[in-house]
Amino acid sequence: MAYQSRRDFMRHSLLGLAAIPVGTGVLARTATAQELPRLDSEDSQAQALNYVENASDASDHPAYEDGQTCDNCEFFDSSNEGCQLFPDNSVEPDGWCQSWAEA
Repeated sequence: MAYQSRRDFMRHSLLGLAAIPVGTGVLARTATAQELPRLDSEDSQAQALNYVENASDASDHPAYEDGQTCDNCEFFDSSNEGCQLFPDNSVEPDGWCQSWAEA
């Protein structure tokens, strides 16, 4: 058995402990990038925010302006087509809801 000083043991232990948060951060980011089910426009939250899958369908809504779509909204995540307002679902990139905010 090789000789190992207490100081070396502590140093290696602390380095190992310091690496744990880094490793879990990488794993957590990978896990959240999973494919999300598409948001149903009949969902109660979707209806409350006047979500439509095609932004042109919202042309009669007073908050809608031409060019506003989910894919250019602050809340849209292009990596999984997710939306911060609908965290358990993906949204149509060409969709729109009344909470649209400029990115």
